[in-house]
This record gives sequence, C-alpha cells and structure tokens, in this order.
Amino acid sequence: MSQEQAGSFSEQWINVDGLQVRFLHSGHGTPLVLLHGLLGYSANWRYAILLLAKTYEVFAPDLPGSGLSECTSELDCCLSSAAGRLLRFLDTVGIGACGLVGSSYGGSTAVLAASLKPSRFGRLVLVSPANPWSRIGRKRLTVLRVPGVGAIFPPLARWARPLQGYFIRRMYGDPSRLSAETLASHLLPVRRQGILEHGVGIVRTWSADMRLMETALAGVSKIPTLLVWGSRDRTVDPSSAVPLSRRFESAQIATIEGAGHVPYEESPEKFAQIVLDFLARTSSAAVGSERVVT
Repeated sequence: MSQEQAGSFSEQWINVDGLQVRFLHSGHGTPLVLLHGLLGYSANWRYAILLLAKTYEVFAPDLPGSGLSECTSELDCCLSSAAGRLLRFLDTVGIGACGLVGSSYGGSTAVLAASLKPSRFGRLVLVSPANPWSRIGRKRLTVLRVPGVGAIFPPLARWARPLQGYFIRRMYGDPSRLSAETLASHLLPVRRQGILEHGVGIVRTWSADMRLMETALAGVSKIPTLLVWGSRDRTVDPSSAVPLSRRFESAQIATIEGAGHVPYEESPEKFAQIVLDFLARTSSAAVGSERVVT
C-alpha cells in the first residue's frame, strides 16, 4: 500500500479484485465509510472528511471505474457488482462493522451492500440516493441508453468542456458557491479514458438496478437510517425521500435548505453536524420524522 499525505487526510492505494483502488483516510475511532455518486469520487468528500474525522475513522474510496482508481472495459457496471466490490474493499482494508454514508448512486450501492451484509452496518446515511421514486432525469437516462448515443457521449463530453461545467453547476443549489478549485476537482476524473464509458454502462442497467434496489430495501429496513437532501436538488427528486423513508422501520429525513445534490460540498458544516448528531444518538429515529436545516 502506498501513501501520500494530503493535508489532514492521506491518499492511499490498495488492490481489490486485481485493480488498484484509491481511497482517502483520516481520523481514529469507529469506521465510517463514504461512497461517492455516479461520475464522482473521494475528493467530493474532502471538506466533510475533516469534520467527520474528528470523531470517526473515515474512509472514502474511489470505487473501481470511478475517480482515480483503475478502470477497465471488462468491469461489470451493474449495481450488484458495485456492491460486491464495496464489500471486498472493506474486507481488504480490514474494516469490519462500520457506518455507511452513500451519495446518489453511492446511496443505492450502500443499500444493496447493506442488504447483503446487514449485520455489518450499524447505521446508514443516504444522501439524495438514486431511487425508484425519483422521476428527475428519466428522459436523459433514456436517451443515453440508445446505443448510438451512448457510444458517442463519452468522447463528445470530454471534448465539450463547457458542457461538463454546466452539469456540475446544476448539482449546486447556489452555483455561486462552486469555486474554481472545486469545479476543477470534479472535472479531473471524468476526463480520464474509460470513466465516462463506465458511467454510460451504469446508465444502461439503471432500470433493472432501481428494481433491484427496491427489492433490497426489505433487507435493510431494520437499520437506523438518515436520509439527507438539499432542498434545491435538481438531480434526485427531494419528494422521493418520503416514499423511500416508508421502507424503513426507523428513518429520519433531514433537509438542508438552499443546498443542491452535493450538500457535503456546498454546506459541509451543516451536513457534518447532521450526520454526527444522527450517529451519536443511541435511540432510533421515528419513521417519517423530518428536520429542516436552514
């Protein structure tokens, strides 16, 4: 395992399934694992890591096919494979029981992984997770599933750099909060060969994966769960939090007013405090209870 110091957290590499996987690590205590969304990576958590690591030992991987981790054309793009790779990452690093935080597609991955090994995850935090009840973006997903479109999208998107910035800004409730440094960090991995191609592969299995996620929710219904949404999320419908929460015996919804799809970047202090408060509680939250943070 190689290591490079990066401020208050370290960048590390480990071999999972024969692939080099990058992850960020910081802190001491009970393990807490952070999962990025589609076309995201560990750097999206860099502000939240420092806040959460004051209490927990935090791990944020670039799952294979994403970020700076190795990506091959043979990598299976379906959700069940992503969940399996996550579990093997935990095994390889030596993480046993832990808290699991998943954003967007990473939230779907967290649900499926936890349904396979529910005793391993004491708490779930799902940040605007992709789910069957959100209707936002369905037309775009349908277009990308057209074979010809899916084939030309990656090279076209790498060439049309202003278009990349447009979609990243849409993830913010207030785009003025997106710094040039943060924008550059988002653009870094998607310009790597194979990353957008893997993303298109995930889109092709999206409908089946959402059905699988819905089925998997029965296996995690007893895990205390926090659902976090930005009120201005334009990627995953905030109203889908309600039907999703009903699939859990104990789920709380926390809304960060004014934030978009990545509240841990846009409002890291508020986000971290919500998560830390949830993890610190010993009693389960009531199903359907809601909290709004302004």
